[in-house]
Amino acid sequence: MSSVLTVRNLRLYFSTRKGVVKAVDNVSFDLKKGETLAIVGESGCGKSSLARALIRLLPRNVHTFTGEIYINGNDVMKLSDEMFRRLIRWRKISMVFQGAQNSLNPVLKVGFQVAEPLMIHNNMSPEEALAEAKKYLRLVGIHESFADRYPFELSGGMKQRAVIAMALITHPDIIILDEPTSALDVITQANIINLLKRIKNEMGLSYIFITHDIAVTSELADRVAVMYAGEIVEIADADEFYTNPRHPYSEKLMASVPTLRTDKKLEFIPGAPPSLINPPPGCRFHPRCPYAYERCLRENPPPFELKTGSFVKCWLYHEGKR
Repeated sequence: MSSVLTVRNLRLYFSTRKGVVKAVDNVSFDLKKGETLAIVGESGCGKSSLARALIRLLPRNVHTFTGEIYINGNDVMKLSDEMFRRLIRWRKISMVFQGAQNSLNPVLKVGFQVAEPLMIHNNMSPEEALAEAKKYLRLVGIHESFADRYPFELSGGMKQRAVIAMALITHPDIIILDEPTSALDVITQANIINLLKRIKNEMGLSYIFITHDIAVTSELADRVAVMYAGEIVEIADADEFYTNPRHPYSEKLMASVPTLRTDKKLEFIPGAPPSLINPPPGCRFHPRCPYAYERCLRENPPPFELKTGSFVKCWLYHEGKR
């Protein structure tokens, strides 16, 4: 399959009073057409910053924003902010933000908010855009009569569906889903995941699914990328990752997830994630890694490709220790 998104050596740093935060540090990956790439990791590892870098919704305190981002083969990093807004954001790549309640304006009706991207990007009249918005509300399982209601009149699951309709309405190739089910109950989570599966198959979309809930990703992911301290430390096919994680951090993550069919002793990761202002030298996971040795403390490893096609950022695989 061809890649709809290619990211190479992406860096996004922020200036703060305490120093420069290296939120996304030398990240590279590909997203294939029709694929779901799940990005998992602990809170604060840079997942949401990566999403904002891809869609270029950045705060004012950006210190460094470099690298290469290709969408359908076009280098969008060469575009000005205005051209990116007009040609790429919401046309080629859109986003479902974390927390649907915060994504919706409480004083505007839901139908107008879903229709607004069409008025801005496709120059549709309000009447045409609203008619199209009602179609997309029906697509995500909301009756079109709710287009005339305000966000507070919708349940949590309905708000999430409305935000998904907003992201879909301009027919983008890529949708970034940032914790789309984190604030929902288990039943509503399952309904939203099933909805995302159906829409992906019907429309041929590519997803970047950002979450810290590994159990949820197993329902949707084709491949999994593991982030730690601003870096991607492992990329693997989902089946390979869930049965045989390779990076020591990935192993610990999977060992902390309870299972229904096997009786296993749950583990935890000792210590705490490092500061992204002053990350440790060498491998950033080495202070918490049970397998760390001298080279891990001195040199940050590059990603090594395994025979399975996985990429693992760990010296153990280069030295033949695993």
